Amino acid sequence: MSRPLSSREIEAFRAVMQTGTTTAAARLLHTTQPSVSRLLAQMQAAAGLKLFDMHKGRLRPTAEAVELFATVQQHFLGRERIERDLAALRQSGAGTLRIGCTPALGLSVIPAVVRSFAQRYPGTHISLQTLGSTPLREGLLHGHFDLVVSTMALSTPELDATVLHRSRAVCVMHPDHALATRTRLHVRDLQGQLLLTLNADDDIYLQLRSTMQEQGIEAGSTMETTYSSTICSLAAQGLGLGVVNPYVASVFARDLRVLPLLPACAVEVVLALPPQYAPTERADCFVQLLREQLHAYPQARTP
Repeated sequence: MSRPLSSREIEAFRAVMQTGTTTAAARLLHTTQPSVSRLLAQMQAAAGLKLFDMHKGRLRPTAEAVELFATVQQHFLGRERIERDLAALRQSGAGTLRIGCTPALGLSVIPAVVRSFAQRYPGTHISLQTLGSTPLREGLLHGHFDLVVSTMALSTPELDATVLHRSRAVCVMHPDHALATRTRLHVRDLQGQLLLTLNADDDIYLQLRSTMQEQGIEAGSTMETTYSSTICSLAAQGLGLGVVNPYVASVFARDLRVLPLLPACAVEVVLALPPQYAPTERADCFVQLLREQLHAYPQARTP
């Protein structure tokens, strides 16, 4: 009656097929020739097949042995690949980092972090996708990102978001604007001005609108757009005043006058990780580099 083959029997069979003799197979396996012969005999009995015969004093594999060897080789090649992959993981971790971020951060903070990360992990495949908060949240929940960084809220019952940095929105304008000589602006200074705004669901816009309503301030006219970078570009053309996060404002600082705005509109950089698996070494490193990069920006006091 046949029985399952043991791993030692399969190893002995493979060694004999590779070397051609039980003596050479024994050297390969660091054992004795009688031990290899015994394992082969046990394997043939267990398999219920004749795998070798003797021809002029040498073992000769049967057609069944040749076919079985092809299957055994696939098994061992798979094991060898696993060992190689494990060695690579021990050396440098998973070889891909998938980052999702909002466009303002993708333009301002993230590129310098990617540069530092690439110096630490050369050869890593980096995927950097700039999206709105909703697709970022959905992508994280579906396992499409290793980490997500946003200036918009990300917390849901399924996601825990960590605040990495707190700052305040700033007002941007052309250097020749009538208000550019000020050291700071109050929301009252926006009265009657052409105001460059983000869409109505943006956190900064919602805070600014609420403050203007409380103060009884009305803009002369408004120009609405999707991206804070577009606001900066429009302001650089002398088209009005914009209120944006300080990260993207820093990218355009040479072409703009950037002033603090009171009362403050809070801005947060938040991090979220996929809840379904632990962060990789590469993700941890990227987050640490991101924290260091954010220290270059003014930080608001925690309430």
